[in-house]
Amino acid sequence: MADVTSPFLENGREALVVEATRTAIGRSHAEKGIFRDTHPNVLLGACYTELLERTGIPAGDIEDIIVGCTAPFGEQGRNIARNAWLQAGYPAEVPAITIDRRCGSAQSAVAYAAGLVASGSHDLVIAGGVEHMQHVPIGSPLEVQKLYGDPWPQELKDRYAFVGQGESAELIADRWEISRSAMDDLAVESHRRAHQATEEGRFTKEIVVLETPHGPAATDQGIRPDTSVEGLAKLKTPFRPENGRITAGHSSQLSDGASAVLVASRAAAEKYGLAPRARVVDQTTVGVDPIIMLTGPIPATRKLLSRTGLTIGDFDLMEVNEAFASVVLAWEKELKADLGKTNVNGGAMALGHPVGETGTRLFATLLHELERTDQELGLVTMCCGGGLGTGTIIQRV
Repeated sequence: MADVTSPFLENGREALVVEATRTAIGRSHAEKGIFRDTHPNVLLGACYTELLERTGIPAGDIEDIIVGCTAPFGEQGRNIARNAWLQAGYPAEVPAITIDRRCGSAQSAVAYAAGLVASGSHDLVIAGGVEHMQHVPIGSPLEVQKLYGDPWPQELKDRYAFVGQGESAELIADRWEISRSAMDDLAVESHRRAHQATEEGRFTKEIVVLETPHGPAATDQGIRPDTSVEGLAKLKTPFRPENGRITAGHSSQLSDGASAVLVASRAAAEKYGLAPRARVVDQTTVGVDPIIMLTGPIPATRKLLSRTGLTIGDFDLMEVNEAFASVVLAWEKELKADLGKTNVNGGAMALGHPVGETGTRLFATLLHELERTDQELGLVTMCCGGGLGTGTIIQRV
């Protein structure tokens, strides 16, 4: 194992990743979505069960549960992290909390879990994420604010002329001079990689197969292997009808899913006979301009490199969430990163992006791919609505 150091490692105990799992990602479609009649509690609960069964840890020994979700109301309200645990029949003595850092929610759940373990407060923490974007649509907050008020009062709007994420993606394409054809190429490659990964069974170990009223959910629904540059070139640019570049093909898909990671101390791993699979080397969250908003992976990655002394070339694999194609391509231009090592099994344009869940899905995918290819050092980084960026480095042990 390479000798990598960071302030995170120096200031606390190791935070070890001992298991990671996820559901398949379902389409948020009223007629075709595999999870259309499945409550999000069931999705998340299946991940809890899979973690416990794979590790053999008694449910009552889990010390805390931290789950990301960007729309914690309706079916996802009243602390879904706790509700899913109780519905699965697990001990009421185990606490849980639901957090919202927009698209980075589940990645932040891992960060908080790792911090609790590294500080010595806890030895076993589940971090996860869940989002059912069909049952609780991404536009639901607009309906809620009609009843309970606008989260952006005029005083805040006087400071920032907020725009939607689609326009932010367009602004990124403008600033970094990213062409529509380059984004078309990246989208086609995302689907090609995701299809190949599925055909080769690369996701099998990370996915918990969940029975639904419409059959078993065993593979991701959003992958379209017939995606072509010619087909993408025909799509409209909904965010800028005139002179726009971003299309639906360059955007992450609305999706349903859940995922979870078990973080443990070295002492807990020894006590329960767990095989540590990776350790958290360093982690960070940054804020960026809330208008262009989706540039967070750039300073988050730079901060991690500065803190650890690593270079972008030191990473064997990188997961950069494909919220939009322009986000990944701007990050690649700024960091001079190798896209051959980035999202090697496809990304959110093909697999889907259940927004509050994706962070731990990326951890599951990265961990299993590092193991499959016998590589060591990985990076996860995401952009988040409102102008945030998350980043984590993991190292196989």
